[in-house]
Amino acid sequence: MSWIKTISYNEANSNLKRIYDKVKGPNNNIDNVLAIHSLRPHSLTGHMSLYKNVLHNSNNKIPKWFLETIGVYVSFLNSCDYCVSHHFTGLKRLLNNDKRSNEILNSIKNNTLDQVFDQMHLSGLKYAKKLTLTLDKIDKNDIINLRNFNFTDGEILEINQVTSYFNYVNRTVVGLGVNLTDDILGLSPNNSDDPNNWNHQ
Repeated sequence: MSWIKTISYNEANSNLKRIYDKVKGPNNNIDNVLAIHSLRPHSLTGHMSLYKNVLHNSNNKIPKWFLETIGVYVSFLNSCDYCVSHHFTGLKRLLNNDKRSNEILNSIKNNTLDQVFDQMHLSGLKYAKKLTLTLDKIDKNDIINLRNFNFTDGEILEINQVTSYFNYVNRTVVGLGVNLTDDILGLSPNNSDDPNNWNHQ
């Protein structure tokens, strides 16, 4: 499952099990990306609070499918197959359109985003790429460019936070050797109206 020890749901002490009960999926399944925090449950709490509010909060204005697309793109750029697999499955569920979903994934893998996205969405993805791969090159003009494509400053913050979150989680996953063994792909805390509901469905 990973290169460091993790604690399963059945082996968890009362404190860890209390947190696991908030994030578990069917049959007490705990995604490996979450179980990797089991030796330090407080970091699992921090991870989930960030994840829930950045990607699954009804106060976000950008459609969730595009936030998930940013996540898949950033994960691909970081060679994090685990997150690509999980979040592409989530993207497919949101779009409910296999043809469109596969077009998006293929455009990410083949660097042909301009054939699939309009200029507005393309500008968001270009910003995510720059923030991921060439952080030292970011400047005020990148924000101005997003505004020119009609993103509000609040929406720019959403793009920034989703990009930053996935850079964090990709490094957690890749850096600790987290794999997909026994995971159920595509589960997420989908009740966006309740920031305290972390159950994966």
